[in-house]
Amino acid sequence: MSDSNRVARAPRPLSEYPVVLFDFDGTVADTQPAIFRVAIQTMREHGYDPDPSKMLSMIGPPLEDGFALVCGMDKDEARECADAYRELFSRTVTPDEFPLMPGMRELLDGLVASGRRVAVATSRMEASAQEMVASLGLTQFEAVIGRVHGVRYSKAESIEGALQALRVPARDAVMVGDRMHDVIGAREWEIPCIGLYSGAAYPGELEEAGAVATCHSVKELAQLLGL
Repeated sequence: MSDSNRVARAPRPLSEYPVVLFDFDGTVADTQPAIFRVAIQTMREHGYDPDPSKMLSMIGPPLEDGFALVCGMDKDEARECADAYRELFSRTVTPDEFPLMPGMRELLDGLVASGRRVAVATSRMEASAQEMVASLGLTQFEAVIGRVHGVRYSKAESIEGALQALRVPARDAVMVGDRMHDVIGAREWEIPCIGLYSGAAYPGELEEAGAVATCHSVKELAQLLGL
C-alpha cells in the first residue's frame, strides 16, 4: 500500500462501492505491445515514420485520435488508418499477445466473491473488446461496453453504457483505468477513478487528471478495493 498515493477524495471508502468499472487496454490486459506493433505497421504502410516518443498517444483515446496525435493526420486519413489497423489487428493478433495483467483474474474473482459487480467500459470498439474478453476466458464481467459507430465514441459514453447495462446509478460505481482519459471520462459522471500505472501514463498524469488514488500493480489495486 506504500506505493499508492491518494490524491483526491471519494465520497466513501473505495472498498464500499458495489460496482467496479474497468478500462480494458492497459488495465485488464497488457495490450500495449500488440497495439504498437499493429499501429506502427499501419503507419508505415500509409507512408509515415512514427516518432517512438509519441507512440503512447495510441493508448487511451479513440484510435482515430491516436493516429492524429502521433502522425498529424487529418480526420479522413486517421479514419482510414483506423480501419486498416482494426483489420490487421483482428487478422494477426492472438490472445498470447494481450495477456492479463498479473493478478487481474484473481482480483476479478475476489470482487465477484465479495458481492461486487464488474463491467468493462473501454474506448476500444465494443465488438473487439467483447471478443478479446471472451478469448481470455473472463466470465466475471456482466457487461463489456465500448465504442459503437454512431452510438458511442467517448470514454464517458462507454461509462454511461456500462451503467445502463448494469442498471445502476453512477453514485454506486468506481472506475479503474490507466490513462487520463479514464479519469476524465469518469469525472463527467462524478465517478471516482483509481489510476493504475501500468506503463502507458506519464508520471503524474493520473494525479493531475484527478484520480482519487493511484497504484502501480494489481496487488495494490486489490488493497485499495478492500481485498
